[in-house]
Amino acid sequence: MARSADRKPHACYNTGNPWHRIYCEYDRTSLSRVIPSKETVVTDETKLPENSPETPPDSPADSQNGWFHLDVHPQVFFVSAALIVLFVVATILFQTYVGDAFSMLQSAMSLYAGWFFILTMNVAFLFVLGLLFLSRFGEIRLGGPDARPEFSTFGWFSMLFSAGMGIGLLFYGVAEPMFHYVANPISEAGGPEAARTAMDITFLHWGLHPWAVYAVVGLSLAFFAFNKGLPLSIRTAFYPIFGEKIYGWRGNVVDIVATVATLFGVATSLGLGVQQVNAGLDFLLGIGQSRLIQVILIGGITAVATWSVVKGLDKGIRRLSEINLTLAGLLALFVLLVGPTLFVLNAVLENIGYYVQNLPALSTWNETYEQTQWQHGWTIFYWAWWIAWSPFVGMFIARVSYGRTIREFLLGVLLVPTLVTFLWITIFGNTALNIEMFGAGGIAKAVQENIPISLFVLLENFPLDWLTSALSVVVIITFFVTSSDSGSMVIDIITSGGNPNPPVLSRLFWAILEGAVAAALLLGGGLAALQTATITTGLPFAAILLGMCYALWKGLSEYSGPQEMAVGAGKKAPTEFRITRKPSLKKTFGRRKLW
Repeated sequence: MARSADRKPHACYNTGNPWHRIYCEYDRTSLSRVIPSKETVVTDETKLPENSPETPPDSPADSQNGWFHLDVHPQVFFVSAALIVLFVVATILFQTYVGDAFSMLQSAMSLYAGWFFILTMNVAFLFVLGLLFLSRFGEIRLGGPDARPEFSTFGWFSMLFSAGMGIGLLFYGVAEPMFHYVANPISEAGGPEAARTAMDITFLHWGLHPWAVYAVVGLSLAFFAFNKGLPLSIRTAFYPIFGEKIYGWRGNVVDIVATVATLFGVATSLGLGVQQVNAGLDFLLGIGQSRLIQVILIGGITAVATWSVVKGLDKGIRRLSEINLTLAGLLALFVLLVGPTLFVLNAVLENIGYYVQNLPALSTWNETYEQTQWQHGWTIFYWAWWIAWSPFVGMFIARVSYGRTIREFLLGVLLVPTLVTFLWITIFGNTALNIEMFGAGGIAKAVQENIPISLFVLLENFPLDWLTSALSVVVIITFFVTSSDSGSMVIDIITSGGNPNPPVLSRLFWAILEGAVAAALLLGGGLAALQTATITTGLPFAAILLGMCYALWKGLSEYSGPQEMAVGAGKKAPTEFRITRKPSLKKTFGRRKLW
C-alpha cells in the first residue's frame, strides 16, 4: 500500500448519507492521510460532483438500471453457481446411487474430521469470551463514533433469532430431547438422569457455541467493512493477513467456499422445514407425506419468498422476522400456560445450571474411549451445520448491526439469542418429557418413527390442537421465507463483490437455486443427504473460521482510534490513516455489470 505524503484522494465530497459524512476515494482502498485540524479540505456543503461517475453509496442500483440487469463478480458468481448447479443435476440424474454415496461420505467426514469441528467450535467460543470480557475493544462502535443503529432493538433481535436458528428449533425443539431421553451414550435410557442429560446435550447443540461462531464472522465483517472501509464480503476479514491480495485469487477462493457453504447450509434448513410443513399439513388436512409433496411445497414457499426478496431488507425481511418471532412467542406462551407450567419453570434454572456445570466436559467430549459413533449424527452434524450457516448468518448480522458497539454486539449476539433458545427448548422439550415421564406418553415413539411430526404430536395433548398446529405451520413457513430471502441477500452480496445493494435479478436467482438444492437433497436421500451436504461444505469453512479469529484480533489490535488505524512500518513509528466508514457501491471486489 502506498503511503506517500503527497498522495491525494481522487475525490472528496459529502454524500449526505448517515453512513458517513465525508467520502474520500482512492483507487482501491478508502484511506486518506489524517488532515491537521487547522486545514480544511472539504466542508459540509461539499456535494457530489455532477460529472462524477460514482453512484452515491446507498443508492439502490435497481432504481437506476431497472431490475433486469446482472451486476456481479464474474469469477465468484459463475464458479459458485456452476458448482452448485452441477451438484443439483448430478443428484437428480443419479438418484439411485447418491443416497448410498451420501451416507458413506457422511461417515467418513465425521470419523476423520470430527475432532477438527469440535476444536474449531471451542476456539471460536473462547475467542468471543476473550473479546467480551478480557479485551479493551468493547467501546469501539461499528461505523464510527457518530454511527447510530438502523433498526430498533426488537427488530434487531428478531432478525438475529430468525436468521440464526429459525426452522431448526421448530424441527428439533421437541424431537431432540426425546431422542436423547430414549437413547444417549452418557446415561441409561429413561428416568430422571436420562431426562437431565437429554436437555444438557440439547442445550450444548443449541447454546453458546453456535452463536459464538456467528459472532466471530459477523463482527469480522462489520468491523472491516464499517470501520475500515472495505467492501462487505467474507474475504474482507482477511485483509490483515493477505493485504491487497484479497482482491486476487485468494479472496475469490474464500468467497466461493463461503457461497457454497452458505447455500448448502440454508438448503439443509429449508429441507428440514419443508418436511415439517408437510407433516403439519398432513396432520391438519390428511394430504399424506412424500418427497413429491415436499418438492411441491418447496416450490410454492420459494415463490412466496421472492416477494420478500424483491421488497428488500427493511420492508421484507425485517417485517417477516418480527411477525414470525411474535407468532412463535405466542405459540410458546400457549404451551407454557396450558402445559406443566411449574415443571417447566423449575426446569429452566436446573437446565441452565446443569449446562454451565458440564459445558467444559461436554464441549470437548470426542468419544475417544468409548469408540462409538453417536456424535456423527448429532454433535458433528450440528457443528458442521452452524459453521456452514456462519457466512450467511454472520454477514446478515453484520449488515443489520451498524451503529452497535462491539460490547453491545457481542452481548446481543451471544447471550440474548442463547437465552431465548434455552427458553424455547425448555418449554417444548420439558413439556414433552413431562408427558412422556408422568403423563400419557407416546411422544418418544412418534419421534422415533417420524421426526417432523413431533411438534404436532405434542400439541395434540392440549386444547385447540387444530388451531395451534395451524399456527405452527404458519410459523414454519415464515421462518422458511426469512431463511430463504436472508440467505439469498447474503449470497448475492458475496457474489456481487461486496455490493451492499445487489440487483434483484441475482437475488431471485439465488432464492430459486436454494429451493432447487433443497429439493435435490430431499430426492437424493432425505435427512441423510441434508446432513452430508452440511458436513461436507462446513469442513473447508471451519479452517477459514480459525483464520478469521486471528485476522480479527490483528485488525482490532491495530485500531488506534474510532476512525483511525495504525499501520506498522517496521521499527519506525506507525503511520495514522483516516478511513471511510462504509464502502461505496464502487468499492467492490472485481464487480462487473454484465447487462
